[in-house]
Amino acid sequence: MSSTPNDPMIGRLIDGRYQVRSRIARGGMATVYLATDLRLERRVAIKIMHGHLADDDTFKTRFVQEARSAARLAHPNVVNVFDQGQDSDMAYMVMEYLPGITLRDLLKDYGKLTPEQTIDIVTAVLGGLAAAHKAGIVHRDLKPENVLLADDGRIKLGDFGLARAASANTATGQALLGTIAYLSPELVTRGVADARSDIYALGIMMYEMLTGEQPFVGEAPMQIAYQHANDSVPAPSLKVPSLPHELDELVLWASARDPEDRPRDAGAMLEQLLVVTAGMQGTAEPGATEATTVMPGPLAPTMVLSGAALAGVDDFAGSDSETQIIGSARHRTGPVDAADADGAAQLRGKAASRKRRGYWLFAAIVLLTGLAVGTGWYFGSGPGSRATVPDVTGQSVDSAVTDITAAGLQAAETTASCSHPSIAPELVASTKPAVGSSLPRGALVTICVSTGPAIIDVPAVIGLPEAEARTTLGPLFAVAEASDVRFTDEQPAGAVIALLDADGNAVAATAYEQSPVTLVVSAGPVPDVAGKSVDDATNTLKAAGLEVETTDPVFNSTVPDGVVISASPQADGPVRAGSTIVLSVSKGPDLVEVPDVVGMNLGEAIQKLRDEGFVVSYSFPDLLIPVANAVSTDPAAGELVERGSAITVKGQVTL
Repeated sequence: MSSTPNDPMIGRLIDGRYQVRSRIARGGMATVYLATDLRLERRVAIKIMHGHLADDDTFKTRFVQEARSAARLAHPNVVNVFDQGQDSDMAYMVMEYLPGITLRDLLKDYGKLTPEQTIDIVTAVLGGLAAAHKAGIVHRDLKPENVLLADDGRIKLGDFGLARAASANTATGQALLGTIAYLSPELVTRGVADARSDIYALGIMMYEMLTGEQPFVGEAPMQIAYQHANDSVPAPSLKVPSLPHELDELVLWASARDPEDRPRDAGAMLEQLLVVTAGMQGTAEPGATEATTVMPGPLAPTMVLSGAALAGVDDFAGSDSETQIIGSARHRTGPVDAADADGAAQLRGKAASRKRRGYWLFAAIVLLTGLAVGTGWYFGSGPGSRATVPDVTGQSVDSAVTDITAAGLQAAETTASCSHPSIAPELVASTKPAVGSSLPRGALVTICVSTGPAIIDVPAVIGLPEAEARTTLGPLFAVAEASDVRFTDEQPAGAVIALLDADGNAVAATAYEQSPVTLVVSAGPVPDVAGKSVDDATNTLKAAGLEVETTDPVFNSTVPDGVVISASPQADGPVRAGSTIVLSVSKGPDLVEVPDVVGMNLGEAIQKLRDEGFVVSYSFPDLLIPVANAVSTDPAAGELVERGSAITVKGQVTL
């Protein structure tokens, strides 16, 4: 199981029900994640179609078709599909989660499998495939990657992404679908597929399981496709002589070039496999004259032959027993009819033909060996010998010329220059032809000298979502895996607010290609804690990854005692995680007691109140103030009022 820290899907809730946990695998059409079904409290695998395919009706239709095809099947050897839907612009499909490996992983670890292991896996695959064929579904993409081997021993067939309802000739609708190594000849030549095409793919898989390699290989896909269309699959025992001949017959039957010579569907092949398994376990007794033998044939899918009817064909497939069990699981005894006799004759003819082919094959091998020896001399040390261009990148020009000359080639320096992101100037950046090319001895190799990294324009990524910015910059620069996340109200959360170079400075409009850069990404504004208690504000800011300091409380006429008035970072600009936020805390309004000035000279009373910080008003002629006394104040003496409040003084002249 793999996980991608920067994958935006991790942690996302799909359709209000499926919580994405980690990434399992990624394919050409979709990505599979491990998720939790919050409604049923179980682990599931959720397959989400790639966003760039959401507008492609063909891909979306195929994605929905996969879910419907698999959902129609209820079989222990088919991966169950639980749900399918659309969340925003994402099409998704929910399947059962099977922790384990694929058959491809098993083949990579062990190379080839034993006949017993092969039979166990093929039996399970045929069981699931038979259910699909019975439901009228052709898989069309059968390969080891789609066979799942669970940790608890279950074997299941999955990925019906290319499946279609079967008709007489189910066309692909486009060039070729599926994996080229397992495509049937009719798919290659005519672009049509039915249940027998799945059987062909299974035959190729059986060959690969038994021998550890595929029957057809080539440097280009078209070479492999040509072999599928024109060559017959060889018997696995030619590679592994110890294999039972019954498995040879099964593989050759399943992988016949002509669809008419294969089993009609997975059910028929499963019956055949069960009989072969019984025969390999020794269920038939050698020498039994009335034993029933069941043989397959291209024209009659099931031919039942008695032991007596098989007299004289003991050389079939190398057997020394009169009893063969290779074919349908349905046994019967009694005399054979005309169809049975025709089938026996047909099988005897095939056996003799195979024996003749064996002699010709031996002669061909001898001839080819001689040709290989002669060819090896001609091209190895004779007139046709060739030389390989050595790897001289990063070397000085003189050293490169020496190595190329030692390899039997000629070297020349071009006047052109080559920029290179990692090779220093004056060193070899590349050769033409490229390193590893095979050339006639004495051929010319041109050396191109590096001018260092090229200076390129920096794309505008400020304001873009982080994932989009990484996609834009990835081919041009060495983008740091970890972004510098900062709090700011300049950009929404997740958007890029700056691009820094290796020294932490803002990247200019141009820069060297593949130079290291770091994205500064917005975490949104610093949490607003004004109006909260000091404890609540501190907890909120620390949960966001920030440190907290408080100033001495200050009087505030509008904010209650112990409540945050404001929160400010210590420095200007975007705030890093771990930075300190300073809280200004209120200690409520500044209340003072109104002094008692009644009876004092009016002028002295006014001055005393002003000295206490009050704003004093009075309605008395200034001319008479020296001879007047204060007789009252509003508010009255002794009342608590906020410092700086307005007080009215009333005076009276006394004679």
